[in-house]
Amino acid sequence: MAEGRAAGPPPDRTRALTAALAVVVLASAVLAPMVAGRPANQIPIHHDPGEGAELAEPTSPEWEEAPPVTVPLSSAPSSVPEADSTSVPRAAVRAARTDERLFVRFSWADATADRNAASPRTFADAAAVQFPVNTSARPPIAMGSTRNAVNVWYWSASEGSEELLAGGAGSTTEFRNASVEVTTAREDGRWVLVYARDLRTGSPNRTSIALEQDVDVAFAVWNGSNMERSGRKAVSEWYHLPFGPGPQGPPYETILWTVAGLAIAVVASVTGAAVFRSREQERGDEP
Repeated sequence: MAEGRAAGPPPDRTRALTAALAVVVLASAVLAPMVAGRPANQIPIHHDPGEGAELAEPTSPEWEEAPPVTVPLSSAPSSVPEADSTSVPRAAVRAARTDERLFVRFSWADATADRNAASPRTFADAAAVQFPVNTSARPPIAMGSTRNAVNVWYWSASEGSEELLAGGAGSTTEFRNASVEVTTAREDGRWVLVYARDLRTGSPNRTSIALEQDVDVAFAVWNGSNMERSGRKAVSEWYHLPFGPGPQGPPYETILWTVAGLAIAVVASVTGAAVFRSREQERGDEP
């Protein structure tokens, strides 16, 4: 009586499947995170080749082209009463530009639209976007410093928009001729704001945005119905708009997607060849 032999995959098939598995692991563990990843605290910028008229509208469908970023907010350090009791934990930010203008769309949930600040105990909803005047250095986030001032694009539901210069807490000065335009909307219990300004400016005290350098940006929100005002506000950390050169952006992502596609093609080819050889060998073993 002949001894039986345990059946198993042919050696060629085993080696092929092992190679295919290795490629899958490489593509999944290395390429996918690189493609999907984005540097921390980056707000991608959608480039509109037109004049940006639609971007000035907070609810325009054009904003769907700009990737959203959820920005966590926390209470700002302050000596005002109940400074740590703010009520807006996060905001949604999108950014877009034309060749001439920058647009920042800033949105957060707020069940009440507080527009009245006529009495000492009522406060209006408000929001602000902050940029360094000198974009080559990151200033202190709490309204900058005397060495590195900041521009603050401020909006209040009761008084509209202002453009401010600050060189430290309590040192704000309003520009007489504001260069920032703010449009607002209420949508599904949310404030939706669009701040717009020319990229470049001739003023030495205004942030001039060059297309070859990243620009830091930070955010703040005041909820009037929670009696938030002055230093009692919810603020973000510094984020940045990726204007400068770097590995991020469409060319980099295109290369990575190409490499990932080639890896998938290799996996499919190796696996298909292994299956074909296995079937051919099984046919050869048949009586």
